[in-house]
This record gives sequence, C-alpha cells and structure tokens, in this order.
Amino acid sequence: MRFNDTLKNIKTYEAGKPIELVVREFGIDAKDVVKLASNENPNGCSPYVAKAIAKSANKASLYPDDSMYELKDALSSKFSVTRENIIIGAGSDQVLEFISRALLMPNDSVLMSRVTFAMYEIYAKQMGAKIIRTPSYQHRVDEFIEEYNRHKPKIVYICTPNNPTGDATSKEDVLKIINAISEDTLVVVDGAYMEYASSKDKKYSITPNDLIEFENVIYLGTFSKAYGLGGMRIGYGIANTTLINELYKMRPPFNITTLSLLAGIQACKHEEFVEESITLHREEIKRYEAFAQELGFDYIDSYTNFITYLFDETINSTDISDKLLKEGVIIRNLASYGMNGVRITIGTKEQNDRLFSVLRRVLP
Repeated sequence: MRFNDTLKNIKTYEAGKPIELVVREFGIDAKDVVKLASNENPNGCSPYVAKAIAKSANKASLYPDDSMYELKDALSSKFSVTRENIIIGAGSDQVLEFISRALLMPNDSVLMSRVTFAMYEIYAKQMGAKIIRTPSYQHRVDEFIEEYNRHKPKIVYICTPNNPTGDATSKEDVLKIINAISEDTLVVVDGAYMEYASSKDKKYSITPNDLIEFENVIYLGTFSKAYGLGGMRIGYGIANTTLINELYKMRPPFNITTLSLLAGIQACKHEEFVEESITLHREEIKRYEAFAQELGFDYIDSYTNFITYLFDETINSTDISDKLLKEGVIIRNLASYGMNGVRITIGTKEQNDRLFSVLRRVLP
C-alpha cells in the first residue's frame, strides 16, 4: 500500500502521558499519580458546567445545534464581535487544521518561532508545506520580519503566550509583526493561554477585537485551559467574515458534541470560575519560581498555567522525566523540542508538594 509522500517527514504528535498508562506500566495506584504534563486546569471546571453536563447526559444521543448559535452569541458578547466572525472547532487545533487545508499548497512555506506548538508544523507538512523557524524561541520582531521578507511564507504563527516555553509577546510587538506583513499572508495569533497573560500584565493582553480590523489575521482561543474543559474539546477562531466563510468550507458537520456545546455555553455564563482558578495559580507558581532559585537552575518567566525549567549540562531532562514518571509524577520532557528542560503544569497545592518532594529526591 502506498501512502501520501508527505507523511514520510511527519512525526506523530506526542500528547502528555495519561494517568492510565502510568498505572499500567508501573503498577502505581491511580490515586497516587500526579499528572502535570498537559496544562489542564487542576481545579477542574466550573461546578455549574459540571452540573449542567450531568443533568443533560441523556442528550448525548442527539446531534448538536450545528449553527452553534448560543455559543457564538456568548463569544460575540464576550469579545464584541459578531457571530459571523466566529468559527468553532474541536479544540483550537482543529481550526489550525482548517487553516492549513484552506491556504496551503505543496512547496508553500509557513513561519513560526524556533520552539512552539508542534501542530503548526504537523498540519503544514500534511499539506506539503515547508517549515521556516526563527533563530529564537521568543517571538522577536526583528527575526520574524527578517524571515518573512526572506521567505514570504503563506502563514505566520504567533503563539502568545507560547507553548511549550511560557513566555509572552506584547500586544505592541504582535502589531508590529502584523503591520510588516503583506495581506497575502495569514497571521495566526494563538491565544490559548491568553487569560493567564491578561491577568498577569495588561501589556501582553490581546483580544480578538484588537485584531478584527486586519483582513489577514485570525485569533484562536480555547476552553481547554483556564476554563478547565480540555476533555470537551472546544476551541474557536475569530476573524473577518470573508476568512471565516472560507474556513467553514473545511468544517465537517457537528464537529463538536452536544455536551461540549452545552459546556461552552455554561462556561461563558460563569466566568468567575476562571478568575478564581487564575488567583490560585498565581500563588502556586511563586513556589515553582522559589524552588528553581533554591536549587540553582533557570526558568522562563511564565504567562501561562505551566512553567518551563531549563537545566545545565549536569542535569538531563530525559533522565529526570523518566525518574519522575516511575514515581507516578508526569511532566513534559522538552528534549524533542531541542531543549534540555521540562514543562510542568502548575497543579494544586497538594500536587505541587508531591512534585517538589520527588524532584528533590531524583535530582543529581
């Protein structure tokens, strides 16, 4: 059987290891496993959302409202855009897939920072496109403009805050990059962790309304992080109606579930949960910063719900990640990104206590 030649150069996306895998492989009781690898909200979701899902479980047999009218209405009110400016995806990464399929042809190119969300590359390579990366993991204006002028890519990805590093790009710098780029190139501003950045420093706060005037820009957001709905798979893209209408041609019918749709609608009605989660997160991340300072290794100032620790040659990130895994603590090794470091989701106080205790024990 012959497969599409573009698959030869594509690596399968490696998601964070599930609790079930650690239970099977190491015989650890599930209640003793701490998962801090996938940037989920350790506080779960809003109790109002959980109650609404439980109450409507019998609706799982029904197709969702494919117009997604109520969810779009809630998002349009939240961001001061129209419903026609919005497309809903099964996670914001499905919208990324729509974008690649709609714009890219073989031998087109896409531009991104040196270390960023892996699915930008994977979706682009599925379409036969070439990958251009800046020298730095940070989204430096001069590097993006220089690489753009050299390669004239079809898509430019700006992930802010950036995953898996946690740093953010100011609104001023994002606008500088956008204004330096021709309207023939689409700029994707991925704000999956924007709620955390906006809460930490307004300088890094970007909303869809800041970008809607640009014909060649789309803003992506998600309910997977701050809203605690990773398992429901709800994301969205917001852009001018011409772009959204073209992306709709890529969208399959009923692309999120009935219960996912309900969860998103309820989450928009109870935004206070997000603020409470971020307040708890802000306290716990200080402990991670203090821990790194105490043990003498570097970390990237985080604008997300995770922190990236960077090690010198005396510590190997793969070795540390494996040792933690055998103790039932799941974190994300960044070796596959070319970094000697780890990404750790900020958990509850109890989860973080466990991480610190085990990490002290396994560090050389």
